[in-house]
Amino acid sequence: MTILQREYPDARVHLHFRNAFELLAATILAAQCTDERVNQVTPALFARYPDQAGLAAAEQGELEALIRSTGFYRNKARSLLGMARALTERFGGKVPETIEELVSIPGVGRKTANVLIGACFGGPAIVVDTHLKRVTARMALTAESDPDRIEQDLRFIIPEKNQTRFSWLIGEHGRRICVARKPLCERCPVRRLCPFPQQGHKKSN
Repeated sequence: MTILQREYPDARVHLHFRNAFELLAATILAAQCTDERVNQVTPALFARYPDQAGLAAAEQGELEALIRSTGFYRNKARSLLGMARALTERFGGKVPETIEELVSIPGVGRKTANVLIGACFGGPAIVVDTHLKRVTARMALTAESDPDRIEQDLRFIIPEKNQTRFSWLIGEHGRRICVARKPLCERCPVRRLCPFPQQGHKKSN
């Protein structure tokens, strides 16, 4: 983490948001979609539906049209509507601050919940996205493939106070160096700590 912090001092969530509601909606949209694409879509989405009450009253067809380019737009529209209605009906119009409450919301799994906990509420978060899953496997920090078990492994070995920062740093490293198809091992600042190059790239994911 010390090395990666020097490399990526500005590592953070790449989704654009102004509050917890916007990050929750953006993270739902980011499933199987790039953050860059989501950031292109959300300005118009939040201009039309600036809060959970507005989104809860949205027409599904209009919502689908706004988010179509993110892919799987029908399912995502249903999730956004379910999320907004849950916030207004069950949580007093506020985004809850615990993982247990967050995962009870339609369209919200542990990854999304951890993004909210880490980025908005200051809690310890292990965000098991595709980057963290790939990089931690290559670095032999976990042998698991199930996201929940990966999270358990990393919570055991990463001090709680460092968990959120660890997630952002590993995510940034996965975007820039430890990419999926051909990792840039020759440029990797933590190469000497990683068993992957010595394995001849036999396990790329």
